[in-house]
Amino acid sequence: MADDIEFSDFTLGEKARIGVLIARAAKRGAAGPDVDISDLTRRIERIENTARRRKHGK
Repeated sequence: MADDIEFSDFTLGEKARIGVLIARAAKRGAAGPDVDISDLTRRIERIENTARRRKHGK
């Protein structure tokens, strides 16, 4: 569903927050396959949803 937003649709702050969350997820992922990163994934999805709503004017 993220196909309708592009990198340019995010604000500078959103891009920075997503970058930090991806780095944190990668660090947790390096700890092993059994580490849960779903909380970070949900936070990234929330940022994407905000950008999607802003783009579509809702």
